[in-house]
Amino acid sequence: MSFDHFDYKGARFVRKVHTEESLNHAENEFEVFDDDIYNVTYPKSGTNWMIEILNLIKHKGDVTKTNAVSIHMRSPWFEKVVSCKHIDKLDSPRIISSHLPHHIFAKSYFKSKAKIIYTMRNPRDVIVSMFHFTKILNIFTPPDNFQDFVEDFIQGKSLYGSWFDHVKGWMQMKDDERFFFITYEELLQDHRGSVIRICKFLGQELDDAQIDLVVKHSTFQSMKDNPMSNWSQIPSEIMDQSKGAFMRKGISGDWKNHFTVAQSEYFDKIYQEKMKDFNMSFFWEQSS
Repeated sequence: MSFDHFDYKGARFVRKVHTEESLNHAENEFEVFDDDIYNVTYPKSGTNWMIEILNLIKHKGDVTKTNAVSIHMRSPWFEKVVSCKHIDKLDSPRIISSHLPHHIFAKSYFKSKAKIIYTMRNPRDVIVSMFHFTKILNIFTPPDNFQDFVEDFIQGKSLYGSWFDHVKGWMQMKDDERFFFITYEELLQDHRGSVIRICKFLGQELDDAQIDLVVKHSTFQSMKDNPMSNWSQIPSEIMDQSKGAFMRKGISGDWKNHFTVAQSEYFDKIYQEKMKDFNMSFFWEQSS
């Protein structure tokens, strides 16, 4: 995965999108409020989907804000250079996104009552989604071939570093009452049930009709059709969606259309090695 990058505390970041100053500010100076809600993911794991869900829950299914404000402004990534001006405009409770690994996350969070929702996804599908994403976002040099892309992912040469380290780092918090984790696949399999669980975690009491609105307006098709959610407002010189859609498929298991049998077996072997001391299991470990 080729992009103009620098390393910060073991993770890889994009120059200009991030700087050492912006990351240091995010880690050491950013002020977390007790009622903040943090949407944390490894890239291409359902970040935008969760932004939509959380904002709709916040507004009890009312789509006024969702249809009027771009998704990246509704829940900006606090580690990015340009995000401060957007974060300053957020009303309470702030919904803030981040791809930061656990060890770089805002130190002030750990002394707060703020909540984190962490979404994970089958890493094979993460690879495929990221592979297509690099073709439309101009910070990347389009990959020459899929095999090299898989190898870069395994070696942690992806944006924000190693998927394995990211998941293992954040799942140290799995028993913390401020931390809620869910998988992309769970959201697909039981969208409504997942929304109800998230509401309960956040202490948000929505009636059945409001829950139905949240679910209706956070489907893949609804987001794909919403110019404020599908990133079509981003200039083509930054993201060229003539080369591929940002909202591509919104499914689970697309990796089977990209990995050869040999690549799948190779990835499984590496996965087992890297996760062997991890005391949690995920459904994709049985379905690969």
